[in-house]
Amino acid sequence: MRRIALIVIPLLFASAIQAAPRAELWPRWQAHDPQQAEDIDHSAWTELLSRHVATATHPFRFRYGAVSPGERQALAAYLTRLQAVRISDYARPAQLAYWINLYNALTIQVVLDHYPVASITRINISPGLFSRGPWGKSLATVEGEALSLNDIEHRILRPVFADPRVHYAVNCASLGCPNLQPQAYTASNLDGLLELGARQFVNHSRGVRFDGEDLTVSSIYRWFRADFGANDQALIKHLQRYASPALQARLAGRRDVDDDEYDWRLNDAVQRP
Repeated sequence: MRRIALIVIPLLFASAIQAAPRAELWPRWQAHDPQQAEDIDHSAWTELLSRHVATATHPFRFRYGAVSPGERQALAAYLTRLQAVRISDYARPAQLAYWINLYNALTIQVVLDHYPVASITRINISPGLFSRGPWGKSLATVEGEALSLNDIEHRILRPVFADPRVHYAVNCASLGCPNLQPQAYTASNLDGLLELGARQFVNHSRGVRFDGEDLTVSSIYRWFRADFGANDQALIKHLQRYASPALQARLAGRRDVDDDEYDWRLNDAVQRP
């Protein structure tokens, strides 16, 4: 029997997030211009990431406590500029990079606004009596539309772009997440960073590991099962694409996943008990 191993979160909240929101297309965000070759300037975001993403170990961590007031102002200015972009006028690669960066930058801003905090799940600003975390609160306005993190991930990124590698790019500020990369996504580096993020995650124990003969994977693969295939066999095939030769050998012939887990502790560079 598969056990649910959601780490350091209350039981009630664990039950509430066992099923992530479904991908439900928001049609107005399908608009794009395939002839538009222009990219969007994300250099301010890269500057912040390059200073504060600690990459010495996996998972990468963020130095929240080291972000200066001036850097917080620069982050706010960057987010203001992003929200002024008419993103519907851009080609798909620039759009995908834009939405990933917007999601991640908003997440960092939310954590900074409530720091220190043990987990993003403790930032209960979403509307609704039983809501938890920040994901349901409107945090940005793009082309006149108020957007929450849930809107960006589940109504735009997942259904519009239909690329499972998105899950290796959006970062929810937790140790169980794929790495927050130390640079912004752009139209030109998009595919390379998506591939890198996939390989980093699949080949780390928080993504995939064997306990004896038991195969344990990140709960991301359960929460978003539809994005990775209809069943365990399809998921394992996806994992093999990014696995190291040694892990590929362990996965060969597997038909089932035994367990899943996730660590919701903040991806803080400062180690806390």
